[in-house]
Amino acid sequence: MTGKRKPKFRRRAGDRPDEILDAALRLFLKHGFAQTTVQSIAAAAGLSKGALYLYFPSKEALLEGLVNRAVAPVAERVVADLSERRDHPRQAIAQALSGFAAALEDERTVAVPMLVIREAPQLPRIAAIYRERVLSRVLPALVGLIEDGIARGLIRPVDAELTVRTLVGPVVAHVILARVFGVVPPGGLALERFVAHHLDIVFRGLDPDRQGGRS
Repeated sequence: MTGKRKPKFRRRAGDRPDEILDAALRLFLKHGFAQTTVQSIAAAAGLSKGALYLYFPSKEALLEGLVNRAVAPVAERVVADLSERRDHPRQAIAQALSGFAAALEDERTVAVPMLVIREAPQLPRIAAIYRERVLSRVLPALVGLIEDGIARGLIRPVDAELTVRTLVGPVVAHVILARVFGVVPPGGLALERFVAHHLDIVFRGLDPDRQGGRS
């Protein structure tokens, strides 16, 4: 008498959340968030709908899981970089922005903010998740760093909030131009080179030796 044959390969339970999130990301990008069903995600991940709900109770939870997996750790690293005391805030800004750019070179990471940008106008909850987990952490840290630099006389008096948008906005626009509209510079996306070029211009504008008051 022979017992039941054991499967040659057994899926590890610890891998299942990532498998589900991978399937969800593929389908969200292909069909859109609203048009993708939990049933289709479960099927793509090789699970029943009920089994999927053991890990993620809703589509919104899946999206939050994608943000938590791909983008929130980047935000945490950026905030950690910005919180380290350095001789000059330019060093922290350069390291943080370079780390942000490096993360955007990863296809699985950049796909999540691109998905959020695409879906947020119709689904405010998606924007709220991203704002809470990413923007509400990174932007205040950058503002605080700029304000500290101004107080120490290392940055000329400027509007810190607008300066942060000036720092981050062009990097985001550079990625959107390339990935959404297909407008790619002759040398390719080259995010590291773009960030270095961008910071050279911004840091010259923030030089305390420049004339001009708070704008």
